[in-house]
Amino acid sequence: MRILLLTRSFNSLTQRLFVELRARGHEVSVEYDIADSVTEEAAALFEPDLIVAPFMKRAIPARVWRRYTCFVVHPGIVGDRGPSALDWAVAEGETEWGVTVLQAEAEMDAGPVWASRTFALREATKSSLYRHEVTEAATAAVLEAIERYASGRHVPQRIEQGAPGVRGRTRPLMKQDDRRIDWSRDTSADVLRKIRAGDGTPGVLDELFGVACHLYDAHEATPLPTRGERGPVEPGQILARYHQAILRATTDGAVWIGHVKRADVEGAFKLPVAIAFPEQVAALPVAGDGHDEIRYEEDGAVGVLHFAFYNGALSTAQCERLLAAYRAALARPTRVLVLAGGPDFFGNGIHLNVIEAAASPADESWRNINAIDDVCEAILTTTDRVTVAALQGNAGAGGAFLAATCDEVWARIGVILNPHYKNMGNLYGSEYWTYTLPRRVKGGDPRAVMSHRLPISAREAQSVGLVDAVIEDDHAGFFDEVLRRAQRLARSTSFAARIDGKRARRARDEAEKPLARYREEELAQMRRNFYGFDPSYHVARSYFVRYTPPSWTPRHLAIHRERQRLAAA
Repeated sequence: MRILLLTRSFNSLTQRLFVELRARGHEVSVEYDIADSVTEEAAALFEPDLIVAPFMKRAIPARVWRRYTCFVVHPGIVGDRGPSALDWAVAEGETEWGVTVLQAEAEMDAGPVWASRTFALREATKSSLYRHEVTEAATAAVLEAIERYASGRHVPQRIEQGAPGVRGRTRPLMKQDDRRIDWSRDTSADVLRKIRAGDGTPGVLDELFGVACHLYDAHEATPLPTRGERGPVEPGQILARYHQAILRATTDGAVWIGHVKRADVEGAFKLPVAIAFPEQVAALPVAGDGHDEIRYEEDGAVGVLHFAFYNGALSTAQCERLLAAYRAALARPTRVLVLAGGPDFFGNGIHLNVIEAAASPADESWRNINAIDDVCEAILTTTDRVTVAALQGNAGAGGAFLAATCDEVWARIGVILNPHYKNMGNLYGSEYWTYTLPRRVKGGDPRAVMSHRLPISAREAQSVGLVDAVIEDDHAGFFDEVLRRAQRLARSTSFAARIDGKRARRARDEAEKPLARYREEELAQMRRNFYGFDPSYHVARSYFVRYTPPSWTPRHLAIHRERQRLAAA
């Protein structure tokens, strides 16, 4: 069928549906929900058989849903209505939640149901749940709804709230008053639940150092502190710092808070607390231990390096810490080293928010790209063991090519990759992609991968050569399977021969063209992006970190508009 994806942005769920629908032979085009007139024009140009709205902030125009069948993906159980479905579910401690695919009508979220799915609601941030459970459930429900629609025989069910077995109800937009933390009364569990319910957006409005700000990225502190440097701990008291996060007391312990957005700065955006409040955080005592994004574990001959960076971004400081951790892991007597990234993202490259906040974004961009290149170089020059990138979550831009520096790339079945840079203001990219990509791509021009500018599934990535194995396990089972495979690899009778071959290939490649030259050539292009006359990268980065609403849909997504342009040419 011809399917139009109508969405607020090309977010993780929209990307997953995009690749899944195309893989099933559907013709898919995308239009950003900018204005009623734009949506109406898009529908008229594409003449879709079906419109699917995976991520919306407002109603589909009546002139569209009256003419075309429109499926709306609602992140709530059957009968649930309202714009803050997942926020309320997390905040109220629901243990089971779901996704419902409804047909658009005049009343929001009240149309007949075409399909639904439920899932256990783990203790996690709203954004993490959205990327995993909601995305998996929504994908399954949308595919089922489309099959039912295509059959022409299915009659969608109209659900009445309050009917037997219907738990869903209408709830309003969750406001900051609903999210407010009472530090004098709330336990750590209360605080974590409230911040997790707003993580991603809009955060929880609170105060730090006497300044209004929104809180994000909270983690429980263990062990729980009972005394500070100046005596007994008072709830709400800021106690210490660890890397770029702060420790704040609750009624029964404390929580780490990693990111904030200041409310006293116009155009503010999310930043690590230590960057948003540099002087105040620097004055805090350093905790002996705290929530760490980087951790290492070992099981026999297999080492695993986890780096769960917030939103998958790697700042200069994080790259330096990751490089130190990687070198420490190399000192261990292992045969296989697994780079695990984090559960939500393997990595997304340089840290655009930290760069945007720097006194000189160009200089910080340069420092950041060199720091991540240092990590990539260390991996590429490791010749005494096998390295494996285990993609539990999505990977994009520099994160995708960080993974490509490993000997093996294993991905979970639902992972989406964006192995390109151009969408960020025509960035050229580094991370040694000009070395690794030609050695991985199976046939065709490797540069075509870079110019594609579209997301690809783990299966597509495997067919291209960017992924070596796709593991068909859910999120919980994926890592168990990774460890099983890594152990088999470490015990293989051909392991020594593989290491010998790896060393020989690296020596041949270095003799043919040194890694330093690849890096030099890539960075020469990146220097133009950072310091040249074309400001595209700096403009795109500013829009990205501030969540500036798009004013038009890129032509590589809106194929109906590209066809219109070509027809008029």
